Order: sequence, then C-alpha cells, then structure tokens
Amino acid sequence: MDVEQLRAFLAVAEELHFGRAAARLHVAQPPLSRTIKQLEKHLGATLFDRNTRSVKLTASGQALIDPARAVLEAMRTAENAVVSADGGETGLVRIAFAGVSTHRMVARLARLVRSQHPGIELELSSQNFAQPAMKRLLGGDTDIALGRWDVIPPTVESQVVMPDHLVVAFADTHPLAHARHIGIEQLAQEHFVSLPLHEGSVLPDRLRRLADAHGFVPDVVQIAPDTQTALALVSAEVGCHLTLASVASNVTDPHVVFVPLNDTTADVDMRAAWRRDNTNPALRVVLNKVVTLDEGDS
Repeated sequence: MDVEQLRAFLAVAEELHFGRAAARLHVAQPPLSRTIKQLEKHLGATLFDRNTRSVKLTASGQALIDPARAVLEAMRTAENAVVSADGGETGLVRIAFAGVSTHRMVARLARLVRSQHPGIELELSSQNFAQPAMKRLLGGDTDIALGRWDVIPPTVESQVVMPDHLVVAFADTHPLAHARHIGIEQLAQEHFVSLPLHEGSVLPDRLRRLADAHGFVPDVVQIAPDTQTALALVSAEVGCHLTLASVASNVTDPHVVFVPLNDTTADVDMRAAWRRDNTNPALRVVLNKVVTLDEGDS
C-alpha cells in the first residue's frame, strides 16, 4: 500500500464515481481502476461495491477513509516541515549575550521572533563578559554571540547591530554628575570602580588606554565582578565607572548619573557574531532580525 493508492481510494470514496475521480486526479479511468484493485488485493478486502449504475463503499472501505486521510495529512505535514526548516522558518537558534547593555535588545528580539516566526525557538544564554560568549561561539555551543570585541577571529563574521559610545557613571552627589560632557583628563584624581582586567575585557582596556594617553594611571579602588555590581558601588559613592551609553538606558538607579565622554575614538559598538560555516537556515532569519532591530520593534 502506498500514498498514491490511498489518494486514489479517497478520490473514489469522495466522488463515488470512477470517471469523476479519474478527472480529479488527472488520470485515465482504467489505470485508476487497476490502482483500486491492487489496493484491495493488498488489503485482502473489497472497498467498493460497484456496478454499471453506482459505486458504494463497503464496510471495509468506510473504515479506511479516516486512516487514509490521516496518512495523507501526515505526509503534507512532513513536507511542510521540511520546506519550513529549509526556509529557516523552523529550528533552534542559540544566542549568547554579554552584559547589561544587551538585555533590552535581546528582549525585543525574542518578542519579535516569537510573533513573526513562531516556528523558531531561541535558546538564550547570558554571559558576564563578551569573551566567554565568543568562546562559546568558536566552540560551536552557540549560533550567535552579542558583545564587543576588538579582535574577531577569521572563522567568524560579525556586524555592528548597535552603535555605542563611552560614558562615565557618577554618584548623583559627585561634583561632575551634572556636567553635559567630560574629558578623561578631568578624572586623573578620581577613584575608579573597574571590571576585571582579563583577555577581551573591553572597558578596563579602554580605561587604561585613555588614561595612558593623558598621562595618568587610573586609581582603581575596587574591582567589581559585573556591571550591576560596579554601578551599585558607584551609587554607594565608592568611585566612578567607565561604561557605555547602552548600559545607561538599562539602569534605573536614581542615584547613578551618566555623563558622556568627549573622546569617541575609543568607542565600542555592539556586534552580532556568527561562524562562517554555520549552515542553520533559521540562523539567517534571526540574524536578519538582529541587524534590522530598532527601538520601534516590540
């Protein structure tokens, strides 16, 4: 028993006329009759009572209708699933994102994909820093990494998805908290709260480079494990903190004020990164959403 035999059976069962069923299937009537006879032989049962005047379903034929329809529907479902997967409309896309500055973007992206591409599942993984996200990407443990890197490995493609610039976080009681903008040289005597200095840690590197260019070594009085902790320490008046404008848009602490930095040469834009050899069709659909995402998406 094959799909074509079931399709022929249903056409005759629904039309109860071999001529009309043959026309519906775009075949000649004799081949259709042979197909039905082959199916009956395979099943060992008569499916139709037929004479020169009428065609009627037997009890066996009536019993076959629902299973035959279920088989053909399952075939259509399977075909549609393959087409959807090949077109990127179904599948799993894993995203590793780093830092507070990515949170709002990731939330908007998840809502957008869920509403416009419900067949795509997103697996979201938060990292404290961008370098671990890149390592997950290189190791094949994620499909997209969102973060900031000065060096992109040759096996990885990337694109800027959110331009950004440096700001300095102050406690609202700090004398510079109400400045419209600030130069790094004005911070030569300030205490700093910094993120850990390790391979790929962009903001500590920017602080060191900017301070060095202006002839001073930043006085780092405390190392915070992550941005949230660093800003809590700023709020507690422990010191100021070099961070990003995108971080400011994700923070609601009324006791922390963000002042733009004059020097834009050391700005760090957020990038989406993915492996060149990733052939997951759903990845391309999600990447298109990432690179075109804006504040109006919801």
